[in-house]
Order: sequence, then structure tokens, then C-alpha cells
Amino acid sequence: MMATQRDLVAPFRVAMNGLVHTFRTQRHMRVHLYVTLITVLGAMLLGLRTREILVLLFMINFVLVAEMFNSAIEATVDLVSPQYHPLAKFAKDISAGAVLITTIMAIVVGALIAIGDDAWERIRLSLSSPTMGVPTYWRLGIGALLTLIVVVIGKGLGKRGQVHKGGLVSGHSALGFFFATSIFFFTDQILVSAIAILLAVVIAQSRWEAKIHSIFELTLGATVGVLLAILLFGVIPQ
Repeated sequence: MMATQRDLVAPFRVAMNGLVHTFRTQRHMRVHLYVTLITVLGAMLLGLRTREILVLLFMINFVLVAEMFNSAIEATVDLVSPQYHPLAKFAKDISAGAVLITTIMAIVVGALIAIGDDAWERIRLSLSSPTMGVPTYWRLGIGALLTLIVVVIGKGLGKRGQVHKGGLVSGHSALGFFFATSIFFFTDQILVSAIAILLAVVIAQSRWEAKIHSIFELTLGATVGVLLAILLFGVIPQ
């Protein structure tokens, strides 16, 4: 009987040891848990409904589990490959990227819950409208997100550079020209539009002078930003 009881308790003890070890050794895990505590207390103070609290708890659990898997993968990679190896770095980068995606999704869900049901209703009415009108701030946010996605895909297709430095598509150039072209659409002042375009050119030039991107990569990034801005502000109805 004692042996059976010990067998039932042992897995929980091992799991708790893993959780405590992750908290002690992983700074990001500690940050996630602190944010979790603040989020739960904030949800109680704001008087959120049970459904909303359950959604928050699910997203929090999603992030914590992803962080623990990331820590486990990093420990396994260090054990198998104590010396630097490109594949070991690749595995760590992928697991860290998974944590980043879950964290961003949790932040988006939490922000939408904090905004309230009125925001959901506005989004629903906007999407169901025959003109498909989308507010300017939503277009800017969606456009910036789409720009980053295209940049990441472009860097993945290229053979040179890294995600945060270099690569086939210049992220700085893409974002700079996206915002500059967007300003051109929602302002009637030519001087403001010209200054915005000039600033985007300066951003691109700084990347070229720093020898981070070639002219082709900067042009490709600018083209991505301009086309997305035209799509969101010139093609989709206001």
C-alpha cells in the first residue's frame, strides 16, 4: 500500500521539482510568473467575467508551458552539443521563437479583453460592413504586422545575413516606407508627406552606409512597405 502511494506521489514531486528548477534558473520564467500574478490580480480587481478569466488563464498557461519546453530544449541541446554548432543554435532559436509567438498572442488576447466587449462589437460591425471600412489605427497595426511577416519570410528565403541584421529584405526600410506611404494617404499636406518619405530614405541610407544591406535589399524592403501601404490605404475602402 505504501509503495503504491509512493508511486502516485513521485510523479507530482518530480514535476514540482522541474517547475521550481525552471523558476530558479530561467529569468524569463520568473518574469512570466510575475506577470501572471499581476494579471490575475488585475483581472480580479477589474471584475472580469468567468469566461474572460478562463481565457486569460488559458493563454497564461500556454505561455508558461512554451517557456518550460524552451528551457527543456535548451538544456537537451547543451547536453548533446556542448560546443557551438549551427544546428544547436537553430534549435534554440526555434524554441525561443515559439515562446515569442505565444507571448505575443497572450498580449493581444489580454489587450482585447481589457478593451471590452464594445471593441469586439466594433470589429464585428467593421468586418461585416459592405464597405469593409477599417479605422486608420487598425490599418497601421495590421500593416506593420504584415510588413514584419513579409520581412521574416524574405530573410528566411535569403542566404545572407541574420534575422536582426542583414538579410534579403531590409526590415528598417520596409517599415520606414510603409509608414511614410501611409502618411501620404491620410494627410493632405505635401510637406508632411515629403518629410516622411525623406525620413524613410534616411533610414534606408543609414543601413547602406553601415554595410548591413545592399541597395537591392533596401529597394526590396522599400517596395514591400510601399505596396502594403497602397493595399491597406489605397485599395481597401476607407
